[in-house]
Amino acid sequence: MSTPAAPPTPLASPREVVLVTGISGSGKSVALHALEDAGFFCVDNLPPELLREFLRLEQRRSQRRVAIAVDSRSAASLPHLLPLVEQLRGEGVAIRSVFLDASSDALVRRFSETRRTHPLSHETSTAQDHHRALLDAIELEREILSELREVSTVVDTSLLRPTQLRAWMRELVQASASRLTLVFESFAFKHGVPLDADYVFDVRVLPNPHYIRELRPHTGRDEPVVKYLEAQPEVGEMLAQIEAFLGRWLPAFEDDQRSYLTVAIGCTGGQHRSVYFVETLARHFASQAFTLIRHRELDARD
Repeated sequence: MSTPAAPPTPLASPREVVLVTGISGSGKSVALHALEDAGFFCVDNLPPELLREFLRLEQRRSQRRVAIAVDSRSAASLPHLLPLVEQLRGEGVAIRSVFLDASSDALVRRFSETRRTHPLSHETSTAQDHHRALLDAIELEREILSELREVSTVVDTSLLRPTQLRAWMRELVQASASRLTLVFESFAFKHGVPLDADYVFDVRVLPNPHYIRELRPHTGRDEPVVKYLEAQPEVGEMLAQIEAFLGRWLPAFEDDQRSYLTVAIGCTGGQHRSVYFVETLARHFASQAFTLIRHRELDARD
């Protein structure tokens, strides 16, 4: 009669473990390089079945911060990754999962520009058209990674330059793993709604500083635009309603063990109203949660 296998010995947590995953072509290499520059020891494409042993080796060596990239190149092992991550967290290992995503159009463009093959293209090789085969591979990958995406902090890289992604990754790892992090992001509806948004608020119904010649060159961070928007009663009314909604439900998100909540504010061009709302909301909630500010369109200009 065979002897039952002994349960794995619980691990002592390294200083920090960041799991970087996501859709192929969404920027995982850029994200890993950013973490490496921030002092993390980085490992790319680690098979999930080796994660526990790798962390055990790290436990013996040092308490350095570790970043590990896992993606569909290990497709056969991915179903075992999420239960393993949950088990390790139950043992006290502080694992922070970051999922990079992008629109299908952006991914197709990137694969076309680099002429690289999608790692799951062999699974969809029956398609006659190359474009169709690539889209099929992307959709298959989304399906494979869908459960992991649900329990991760999602970063939409569709419109991000590499410099933006590097900056956003550095900000994410600065956040305390023990507190809820509120991410406020401004964007332009004409460029699409961010894929990483948990809540989206539309402020296009409010007076637009773009139509005032003196205000057009400024942004929602500049005093002339701030004064103009603060003088509009409907701006204050909508701002108060958003603050009340978030304030009412923040404790519930904390009780649900959520690490991140992304609130996206959109206007027409992503320059004035949405920027003002993000800056104001971040100040308001700074005492209640760790807050991060992202201006998708403004950051792309810098």
